[in-house]
Amino acid sequence: MSDESRPAPAAAARTAVVIPAAGRGVRLGPGAPKALRALGGTPMLIHAVRAMAASRAVSLVVVVAPPDGAAEVKSLLDAHALPDRTDFAVVPGGETRQESVRLGLEALPPGYDIVLVHDAARPLVPVDTVDGVIEAVRDGAVAVVPALPLADTVKQVEPAAVPGEPEPVVATPERARLRAVQTPQGFDRDTLVRAHETVTGDVTDDASMVERLGRTVVVVPGHEEAFKVTRPLDLVLAEAVLARRRLNDGF
Repeated sequence: MSDESRPAPAAAARTAVVIPAAGRGVRLGPGAPKALRALGGTPMLIHAVRAMAASRAVSLVVVVAPPDGAAEVKSLLDAHALPDRTDFAVVPGGETRQESVRLGLEALPPGYDIVLVHDAARPLVPVDTVDGVIEAVRDGAVAVVPALPLADTVKQVEPAAVPGEPEPVVATPERARLRAVQTPQGFDRDTLVRAHETVTGDVTDDASMVERLGRTVVVVPGHEEAFKVTRPLDLVLAEAVLARRRLNDGF
């Protein structure tokens, strides 16, 4: 086989990231959208973008902004120092996370075979976690999620008709077989596009959509600092992690 006809190595696959950041973040209380809340004086979204761009394998980051906030998010990215080696784009999102991810996918130019989808509310994910997800897709997985073993016992319950009422336990799943899933989740681009074209029901993450296609999703080790900032206490923890990084690493 000549060099011209030899297939490109998997490691040559280019990687793009889609960051849906169109949510309002009501559990953090009134105010700016969650992705624009300050963390260490910098919006969480900027931390999340930098976390993705920290991987040398990532060459494009697409931020999906609130439908009426694309100009504001574009100005935000322009106002903060970001790696020169990475391209950035902003597109308006939809009414749901699923629609926003689809719009981000549609904005990707040709030539990106691997796509990561990352929560803007996970601003502190380490670069080793990002690289681990990309490596697993390069090795042949069509869908990859970083995840952690559960520290707590989990109970399956029958939901109460009225919030706050006692709920009967119906099962106790085996904790050793359960994982708490994080992002970025990594995908073969064609598989993720097909999932968004095919799956119309509400899902909690993009990997669930690939599961509904009947494709295998694999788990790689996540990291305790890749937690999601959802409630005020999470923001306190994120501030503490960021302060420790700046003290120890000059982050």
